Amino acid sequence: MTTLDRPDFVVIGGGIVGLATALRLLERAPGADVVVLEKEDDVAVHQTGHNSGVIHAGIYYAPGSLKARLCKEGAEWTRRFCDEHGIPYKDTGKLIVATDDLETDRMAALFERAQLNGLDVEKLDAAELRRREPNVVGRAAIFLRTTGIVDYRRVCRAMADLIRDRGGQVRLGSEVTGIRETGDGVRIATASGESWYPDKVVVCGGLQADRLAALAGLDPSFQIVPFRGEYYRLPADRAGLVTTLIYPVPDPDLPFLGVHLTLTMDDGITVGPNAVLGLAREGYPKRSFDRRDAAALLRFPGFWRVARSQWRTGLVEQWNSLSKKGYLGLVRKYCPSLTVDDLLPEPAGIRAQAVLRDGTLVQDFLFEQTERVLHVCNAPSPAATSAMPIAAMIADRLLT
Repeated sequence: MTTLDRPDFVVIGGGIVGLATALRLLERAPGADVVVLEKEDDVAVHQTGHNSGVIHAGIYYAPGSLKARLCKEGAEWTRRFCDEHGIPYKDTGKLIVATDDLETDRMAALFERAQLNGLDVEKLDAAELRRREPNVVGRAAIFLRTTGIVDYRRVCRAMADLIRDRGGQVRLGSEVTGIRETGDGVRIATASGESWYPDKVVVCGGLQADRLAALAGLDPSFQIVPFRGEYYRLPADRAGLVTTLIYPVPDPDLPFLGVHLTLTMDDGITVGPNAVLGLAREGYPKRSFDRRDAAALLRFPGFWRVARSQWRTGLVEQWNSLSKKGYLGLVRKYCPSLTVDDLLPEPAGIRAQAVLRDGTLVQDFLFEQTERVLHVCNAPSPAATSAMPIAAMIADRLLT
């Protein structure tokens, strides 16, 4: 056994939060040995690599809240990191469009919240909205300048390179199969037969967060319920349909932002996502099914409590998943020129929604911690934008 088998810190999970945590630990503990263990053959394979690529501004969060602060700080860090490492991004701006009286009232509250959060925001009437975006209709809109887009896979690969440059390790193809905490350290076993004996561990398991917590001997207070976010892509001849991101006004009772039009770094436009129950945590093609994942879902009492309270919303989302016309109707509210033929296939994403046993959807940070192991059970959306300040918070918990 070499000293490399006994690093100071192991981070489990090579998504953006795990990589940011490893970088922050290298900064906070100069000279420390830090190892990232990622089960896939690349970083950012799951949630990070399947999101919409938006650099969010933080308009949806209560003024002065932790989420609002972390999002704003994270957006600034993301742009700075991209500038330093030659990663392209675009400051596209974002329009939140109200199409009826209820949405107009909700939009007014969002506008006030944006101002209190110190965001660069402008209110548009219907005529100004149509002037700026001729293919978009609405009664009014908010224009948020400080929203952008980036390829988070490229960000993560640059982060992995930086970890290696600073003396850390990023071990790909290292699926963790055992976590055992003892009085003088932690033993981590991997499927490849390697063993690691770190002093402390951070688990950023995303879609597998509950299983990794159980693997470490905990009785998790939550379970991951996967929600598929299904996308479409517009054809190339529709690439100029809009010049900024177009979002509906969200329903404050739901944890999702609604189906929107998003510009992409390859000059395309995606439509989505919706939010339908997933029956495979890592199954991205449509109709993916994993027996173990489905069985775990059906055994979990929290799922049935969510189902009872949200069944109407669930049925609508499922119908829109099965029917292109239903899905299209969500977008035609603000972009009426789109047709069913415009909706081309695009890979889905899967959101790891932590749910408590009583059916509560966890919308805030959730950690479970022992003396030597910190489990990041829920890092609220938009975690990609807020990754580095989230990592700072994780490092503070681990090192104090």
